[in-house]
Amino acid sequence: MGEAIGGLLSRYEIFASKNLDETYAFMEDRAAHFLEVSPRDSGTLDVVSRMVILPNINMGRIYYGPAVLAGARDLGRPERFLISIPLRGSSELANKTRSLECSPARSFVVSSTEEYTMRSAAESDRLTLHITKSAVMMQLAALLGDEPERRLEFLPELDFGTAHGRRLRRQAHLAIADLDEAGPEGANPLMMNMYEQLIITGLLLNQASNYTAALNRLENKIGPGDVKRAIDFMEAHLHLPITLVDIAKASGVPGRTLLEHFKDHRSVSPMRYLRNARLAKVRQALAGRDCAETVTQIAMEWGFSHLGRFAIEYRNQFGESPSDTLTRSRAG
Repeated sequence: MGEAIGGLLSRYEIFASKNLDETYAFMEDRAAHFLEVSPRDSGTLDVVSRMVILPNINMGRIYYGPAVLAGARDLGRPERFLISIPLRGSSELANKTRSLECSPARSFVVSSTEEYTMRSAAESDRLTLHITKSAVMMQLAALLGDEPERRLEFLPELDFGTAHGRRLRRQAHLAIADLDEAGPEGANPLMMNMYEQLIITGLLLNQASNYTAALNRLENKIGPGDVKRAIDFMEAHLHLPITLVDIAKASGVPGRTLLEHFKDHRSVSPMRYLRNARLAKVRQALAGRDCAETVTQIAMEWGFSHLGRFAIEYRNQFGESPSDTLTRSRAG
């Protein structure tokens, strides 16, 4: 089952069926959605649903096979932002006020409180991200340095032809690639937190909203004090799943200002600094005289699940592979 869509998120499959009645039951009981498929196409049904559930983001993949019409019935859940990232084919989202194209060239960011239907073409395949509004608003407050006074509204059109659109799509694919490699049993809190921060901050900074101007007005000012406070806080909490909200609060400046200060004084973002600091902790553990753990065990402990990418980052930062560090420490 699911041969038509390949292995992306294959370890997170929650439903797969070619049976129409089973699919109806799943959509109604578990997914709280409805599905309509033409009788002449029902014989080609090949539904595959995959889902990674993080504390504040659900990252899923959906494939139907034939052309279908699907939609949400139960909107009683806490508000979320829905982002669709097509992998293949096209679809169209429609609600009471507008319709939005969904293709590999462009897609949408909408609130899940709005009733909608999604008409998907045959063989269409897409990723979906549901991000809790509360987590996005908390991150927005951290970036602004103050509680938002207005309802957050994103521009609904998401254009993958722009640098911002491509960056947001790349961040989602990066997170999924690492979660794929880790699998459900290997996705620890540090890693899940790291990718939630990446995606939520990327959404706020890359997708236009009614707060974009306010975020852009937080101009760069010399602030080595806030950078030092942020670094001291991160170094003291490397073993915990800290967020940009926590770091900005410790620094004493708005998160957007802190991002600019880190860029000017450290040439990296705070979250990149945090990742590098955890890499340094891996190196410290590998270089320990009595290190009995493997490279994989230590990397996973510090939130690095995509071992290929971890090895590249480690070599770039320290000039040798992690296994070289471990071999040298055991030999010496």
